Amino acid sequence: MLNRLSAALAMAGALLMLAAAAMVVVSVGLRNFTDSTVMGDYEIVQMVTAMAAFAFLPYCQARRGNILVDTFTSRLPAAARRGLDALWDLTYAGVAAILAWQLMAGAIGTIESDTVSMILALPVGWTIGVCSVLAGLLSLVAAATAWSRLMGEA
Repeated sequence: MLNRLSAALAMAGALLMLAAAAMVVVSVGLRNFTDSTVMGDYEIVQMVTAMAAFAFLPYCQARRGNILVDTFTSRLPAAARRGLDALWDLTYAGVAAILAWQLMAGAIGTIESDTVSMILALPVGWTIGVCSVLAGLLSLVAAATAWSRLMGEA
């Protein structure tokens, strides 16, 4: 279930990035040909990119796509390597959980203070909240990959 959810969110992140790229192309084209622009394009790209980046992370973890340096562990027995990988997955899960917690605290603070973007006055807290939920999902996926490694499934 986590794998399917992660894949769906990664696809949603890709669609967000494609939409942001299209908007940038339109904005730059307008700037070059008509001296106008898409108002707030920077704000939208910032928010969309943040959400897309967090949407990609659970899928990357589920597919074991993160960078791995095994210079010192490549000669260890497979069980020892799986144990070390599980330890690092659990560490990643912990860091992601702390990140999710702090992002949620930031989201609540910005929503309560009605913090908005400068040009379009878009509420910033909701974007931070989405990133918090996605970081929480990353934590769950990292814990699940640690479990699968410990069980010898990876």
